[in-house]
Amino acid sequence: MDLDRAARCGFPEVIYGEGKPASLIIEILHQQAAAGQHGFVTRVNEDQATAICSVFPDAIYNSAARTIAAHGYAAILGTGKVAVVSAGSCDAPVAQEALETLRWMGIDCQLIEDIGVAGPHRLLRHVPLLQTMTTIVVVAGMEAALPSVIGGHVSCPIVGVPTSVGYGASLGGITALMSMLSSCASNVVTVNIDAGFRGGYAAGLIVRQAEKGTPGDG
Repeated sequence: MDLDRAARCGFPEVIYGEGKPASLIIEILHQQAAAGQHGFVTRVNEDQATAICSVFPDAIYNSAARTIAAHGYAAILGTGKVAVVSAGSCDAPVAQEALETLRWMGIDCQLIEDIGVAGPHRLLRHVPLLQTMTTIVVVAGMEAALPSVIGGHVSCPIVGVPTSVGYGASLGGITALMSMLSSCASNVVTVNIDAGFRGGYAAGLIVRQAEKGTPGDG
């Protein structure tokens, strides 16, 4: 276990659960708890979740996100805010993973769902709220145009998360990835396909770094 990661990087090591025995995940979480760290597990299945939650009764399991916050969410600190935006309901698992990551990090966050470019009127009513955010996570599949569209309305960084949602030419998310990487909006950066955790974590770090420069922080 890398128990020094919290001191170096600001947050404890996150456990990638897929393929790991539940007993190993539980052992790691016990080590983190003994070091005063709140564990977070991604990509868990139902059987793993049942075993883990039976040992950690205060754990929060999100079945859509496939995540477990072993000791609940951290208290919200600071004034930075993040919106997690999804283009469509099929993107919900990835958006939920980003949202749960931010909650575990103690970031003030909220979810805005189903405002993809096929229904532009649904996006426009959220623009005033989006303009108040410190950063925005945008989760989209198919042609993944949503980050660019939102980027033209806001002054904050946007973390694009391409998803594998789409028909044949979507190529399992590669088309969405290339679209986000080719965005004409200068404030869009992109993480890997279906990487909700990575998008949420990056957004959380942006918030924490922005808050370090806030007057009165010392």
